[in-house]
Amino acid sequence: MAKDVLILAFESSCDETSVAVVKNGREVLSNIIATQIKSHQRFGGVVPEVASRHHVQQIIHCTDLALKQAQVAYEDLAAVAVTYGPGLVGSLLIGLMGAKAISWAHDLPLIGVNHLAGHIYAANLVTPIKYPAMALVVSGGHTELVRVSAPGDFVILGDTRDDAVGEAFDKVGRMLGVNYPAGKTIDQWAQIGQDTFNFPRAMLEEDNLDFSFSGIKSAVINTIHHADQIGQTLNKKDIAASFQADVIDILVTKTKWALEKYPAQQLIVAGGVAANSGLRQRLQQEFAQQLEVVFPPLRLCGDNAAMIGAFAYIKYQKHQFATLNLNADPSLDFDYETLE
Repeated sequence: MAKDVLILAFESSCDETSVAVVKNGREVLSNIIATQIKSHQRFGGVVPEVASRHHVQQIIHCTDLALKQAQVAYEDLAAVAVTYGPGLVGSLLIGLMGAKAISWAHDLPLIGVNHLAGHIYAANLVTPIKYPAMALVVSGGHTELVRVSAPGDFVILGDTRDDAVGEAFDKVGRMLGVNYPAGKTIDQWAQIGQDTFNFPRAMLEEDNLDFSFSGIKSAVINTIHHADQIGQTLNKKDIAASFQADVIDILVTKTKWALEKYPAQQLIVAGGVAANSGLRQRLQQEFAQQLEVVFPPLRLCGDNAAMIGAFAYIKYQKHQFATLNLNADPSLDFDYETLE
C-alpha cells in the first residue's frame, strides 16, 4: 500500500496568513487562516506594508497550530508547498521564507504553487476534477476563464482588461458606504433590492472571452454622484441588485461562450467571488443540466493554504520541485490561448 503524501502548505499572497496540512491532495487535515480584515477596513482596502507585518507576526503561530491540529510532525511530511505568485511581493516573501526555512531544516522537497492554480484545485477538495474542465476564476485581483485540459495544464481563454470583478464590488461598495470587503453585503442587499437601474454590460458586443468591469463601476459611481448633486435619495439595495445582476450577466454570458467553443466535463468556479450566492444560483440554473458545476465550500473560496496543498500534490507526483532560490513573482499568471 502506497504511503500517504502529507504536504505542509503556506499561503500569504495578500492579507490572509494560512498554513495547512493536506493528505494526498484531497483530504484537509488542518487549514489555519489568520485574517487581517479588521486591520485593513479603516483604509478601505489592503495596505501592503501592513499586510506584510501581520504575516511576520502570524506565520510561526499558524504553522505550529496547523501541525498540532493535523496531529503530525515534520518527519511525517513529504514536502512543503508555498504560493510564490501572483500577489503582493512583501506578503509573498514572508510565506516563501517560512516554507524555505522548513524545507531546508527538515530536508523536505519544496514546491512552488501558482495562487490561481490553488484556487482552481480547491475544487479537488470537493470532488475529483474531470478533464477537460473549464474554470471561472473570480476574485479581488483576477477574472479569468481558464481551460484545464489535464492535471496542471492551464490556458487562459479570457481575462479582464481592467478591474477584476472583486475589485469592482469593493469600489462600488465604498460608494455605497459598505465596509471593505464589500462583496458579502452587496450580495445580501441584492437579494432584497430590485434590478431597476440600467447599468452597462460591457464586452458583450465583442467576439471574445475577455471581461471589463470599469464601465459598470464608473456608471454606478456617476449615478450616485449625480443623485447627491441634485439632492435625490437612491435605494442602495436597488443599486446593489442592479450592479450584481449586470456583473452576473457578463460572467455567465462569457462562460457560456467559452463552453460552446471549448466543451468541458466540469465547470469549476474559483476565487473569493465564488462565494456570491447570486452567482452560484445563476450558474447552476444555466449549466447544471449540461455538465457538473463545482463550487468550493465557502471556507475554501477565499485565500487559504489547503487549496495550495491540493495543487501541490499534482506537482509532487510529477516531481516538479523548486530550489531554495525560488523567489516571489507578483505578476505570475498562466499562459494565454493563442489558437484562432
